[in-house]
Parts: sequence; C-alpha cells; structure tokens
Amino acid sequence: MAIGFDIMCAEIVLEFKKKYKNIILECAVPCKGQESKWIEKEQIRYRRILKQADKIRCIYNKYVDGCMKERNQYMINNSSLVIALFNGQWGGTKHTIEYAKSQGVEVITINPVDNI
Repeated sequence: MAIGFDIMCAEIVLEFKKKYKNIILECAVPCKGQESKWIEKEQIRYRRILKQADKIRCIYNKYVDGCMKERNQYMINNSSLVIALFNGQWGGTKHTIEYAKSQGVEVITINPVDNI
C-alpha cells in the first residue's frame, strides 16, 4: 500500500474482483497514518482502496523504525508469488526480493527501464 506500483496493483485487483469473485484484496500497511504526509489526491486514492479491501493488516499503530521492513516480511511470509517493479538499485525492494528468494517464494521482476 505504498504510493506507486503497490497502489496501482491494488486498483487492478479491485477491478478483477468485479469479474472473479474468489479474488480477495489484503492490504498490508506498515503503520496507521502512513499516508498522512502524502498529497491529498494520493490520500484519497489510498483510503478508497482500504475501504474496499477484504482484509487490512496493519503492522504498527504508529510509525516505528523498521515497520516498512516488517510489513514487507509479512507480505512475503503470506505469499507464494511476488511480482516486483524493480530497477536493480539498492533499497527496500531489493531487500524484499532477496528475502522472498531466501524463503523460497517465487519472484517475477519487472524492470521499468526495460519496459518504457
């Protein structure tokens, strides 16, 4: 449920739910109020998705160091496949992909540079 690819994928899942009734949307949120510093347009989009989610897993009631990493690990620990938009650079996505692979979770990466 981060701005960008996460939100876009959540919106796609909501569209699929209209046709495929067995699909559910679970939103993994690192902390309550994570969207509070986002621009209003993105806050509205985020909250609209949460209202339509089948399940919301909030890791912490407020921001704490490491909450993003714990949210990512929660997602991996509850997944059989990861689709990641990844440009190859060091950061949270790279760590999440490495963690997924270490847990035996299949990873499909999409390089945004290659797909322009």
